[in-house]
Amino acid sequence: MNKFYKVCIGVILVLVIIYLSSLVDFIFKPILALFSLLIIVPVLLSGFLYYLLRPIVNYLEKRKLNRSLAILLLYVVITMILTGFILGVWPSLSTQVEALERNAPHLFNALANQLAKLEEYPFLANLFPEDKNTLTQITEYLNKGFVFLSNYITSLFSFFSNFAIILFTFPIFLYYMLKEGGKFGQKIVSFMPKRFREEGTETMKDIDKALSNFIVGKVLVNLALGVLMYIGFTIIGLPYALLLTVIAVIMNFIPFVGAILSSIPIVIIGLVESPSVAIWSLVVILVAQQIQDNLVAPYIFGKQLDIHPLTTIILVFAGGDLFGIVGILVVIPVYMVIKIVVTRVYFRFFKDRWEEA
Repeated sequence: MNKFYKVCIGVILVLVIIYLSSLVDFIFKPILALFSLLIIVPVLLSGFLYYLLRPIVNYLEKRKLNRSLAILLLYVVITMILTGFILGVWPSLSTQVEALERNAPHLFNALANQLAKLEEYPFLANLFPEDKNTLTQITEYLNKGFVFLSNYITSLFSFFSNFAIILFTFPIFLYYMLKEGGKFGQKIVSFMPKRFREEGTETMKDIDKALSNFIVGKVLVNLALGVLMYIGFTIIGLPYALLLTVIAVIMNFIPFVGAILSSIPIVIIGLVESPSVAIWSLVVILVAQQIQDNLVAPYIFGKQLDIHPLTTIILVFAGGDLFGIVGILVVIPVYMVIKIVVTRVYFRFFKDRWEEA
């Protein structure tokens, strides 16, 4: 009983500390924001690029090139690629962004006109309620969407202003990850008791392999999706094809939900052009997604991503609710790591006992 009371008192004290901390959260918020900007975001970005670039560094090292020199050579190549992107792709992309922002009021009016024409069809007219002004509601929604988009762009510029700080920190993290990355798992295992180190080593290998396959595979799948969508949008004559494709590729990094969200602006822009372009843009999206899901993704991932779609949706919403956009992006890798660890622990400590019970 004495031990029970001590545990209860400890739990109560922890809860009291958490409560008192919440009353003075204005002290901790700037510290957490600075810690996130200087540590968390650069580490996550470095980890993402680490798994993308590690195979190249390992290949160069096998070709008898010093690992440090291989990393520096890779930095030079990446700088050249970014320079080519800025000089070759960015002008066209920025032109489309400026044109879309400049033509936003016209696009809203054109969309309202297209919807008004669609209401003239008897079949579609039955879908709209008779006691409400549908065009007024749509205009209100579009205005709210435009305000949200403006706020989002403002926050995006704020992010890029802070990105200058990240730009100077994450290459340092990435360099040491690429140089010493193979030793991280060994250092973690070294803290385990000796009788568990072999199991721990195997677990770290499984985690490393799962993360590597997921990140590299996700990038390859999204690039394939982007190529397919851009070709399709160019064929059907969809305005702002490059910009919408880039948005779709970026949004597709959000599991399941991102594909749906990225389809909305594409269909809207297509509807502004004409109903037929909207239908064909939707066809392009569906065909590209089917090719991605049934041909490209199974070939790249195999059976490694054995996650039920319902589980994916729950994880995405939970991650977004708890940690925002960062939570949405990292929730699936974190789930994969936890699943591997829990599975190993179950087979090591509980499986035989529960089957014999």
